[in-house]
Amino acid sequence: MLIHLHPDNPQPRNIKTVVDCLRSGGVIIYPTDTIYGIGCDIYNQAAIERICRIKNIAAKNANFSFICRDLSHLSDYAKNIGTPTFRLLKKALPGPYTFILEATKEVPKSLKTKKDTVGIRVPDHVICQTIIQELGHPIMSTSLPTDEDVEYFTDPEIIHDIFENQVDMVIDSGIGGMIGSTVIDCTNNEPVLIREGAGEWGDLL
Repeated sequence: MLIHLHPDNPQPRNIKTVVDCLRSGGVIIYPTDTIYGIGCDIYNQAAIERICRIKNIAAKNANFSFICRDLSHLSDYAKNIGTPTFRLLKKALPGPYTFILEATKEVPKSLKTKKDTVGIRVPDHVICQTIIQELGHPIMSTSLPTDEDVEYFTDPEIIHDIFENQVDMVIDSGIGGMIGSTVIDCTNNEPVLIREGAGEWGDLL
């Protein structure tokens, strides 16, 4: 299913359709403030396994992130966040950054890495924030399997043509970006840049 959502004022009826899909174990492709991602309810193991099959990877190697509405529930999923790290998150988010943090017991085991960490994202994107608000908790997210030219994966109609038999819904809110989020590891005393993407690393220093 291809569903259209206005990027600034998403229609409540269509948001409900997306949330109902997630609650029933659906897999969606949706826009963020960087690139289109593929995601599901963090608590639905069957949906997580579906995404792993789509990407042909094991869950522990998937680099999943939690897409959150804001930092209000951060302590539910991440622990040992010192004051400097929290200030960094407050400065960067919402925005095109992913922060790797120590995971709490609330994070499903299948979504933890070997190092017991979790990636946290708060996109600066109305559709993401609205979906999560209505769902009541984060969604699990990862990048699309891009074996082809990345430009194909900026157009939701082309994305739908490619993945319509593998996912339940593709959200169309217009052309997406081509650059992923900047990834920062905050599990040690000093933040470490893992991947520079759409977020400017220098802006946070």
